[in-house]
Amino acid sequence: MAESLALTPGIRGIVEDWSSDQRAFKNVPWGKAMMWIFLLSDTFIFSCFLVSYMTVRMSTTAPWPNSSEVFALTLFGNHIPLILIAIMTFVLITSSGTMAMAVKFGYEKKKVPTFWLLVVTAFFGAAFVGMQAFEWTKLIVDEGVRPWGNPMGAPQFGAAFFMITGFHGTHVSFGVLFLIITAIKVRRGDLDKETPGFMTGRPNRYEIVETMGLYWHFVDLVWVFIFAFFYLW
Repeated sequence: MAESLALTPGIRGIVEDWSSDQRAFKNVPWGKAMMWIFLLSDTFIFSCFLVSYMTVRMSTTAPWPNSSEVFALTLFGNHIPLILIAIMTFVLITSSGTMAMAVKFGYEKKKVPTFWLLVVTAFFGAAFVGMQAFEWTKLIVDEGVRPWGNPMGAPQFGAAFFMITGFHGTHVSFGVLFLIITAIKVRRGDLDKETPGFMTGRPNRYEIVETMGLYWHFVDLVWVFIFAFFYLW
């Protein structure tokens, strides 16, 4: 084994080392490596969105709407600021916990708890998207906010809100879809079969569960930044 991994000395060895994906990612599943690359590119996109939002907000001359008032709900006669956003944040952070537990039980090859934890995580994600849809409906129908206009102040508010939350909500929606697919494959025992298929990886390994965990934790982390910069600022 040591002889098979020995590097060629000199400049030729350096070139072979840098050009050899087999050596660079020898013990890393390709699905996991590609997910990290995808998340890195997504980090740049979300960073550009948030930096653009902060630039527009600091440079606009029109008054920026107060988030505590815009995203408030009236419950039992009380005007509660950011209550829906707080619930959405709690749901998404809780889903990170269930996802982490699914990864743990997955590597222990315990199919039943892995399946149910993936289902619960998908349910939390779907609940988050549902609450976001309610939030969008309230702003569009009741408040008259549009991507090109805003009756409450700066017109850029609508464009920034729909762009950032919409892009993130799309990520959550796709995450829910793939969580359901992964849960079904775990339930049917596809990850234990000798012949790998779509979203299964190497036989008798639950790497796809960890790969989905990476994606889901990233989505949750991005929401923390959106919550801090867009809703609390």
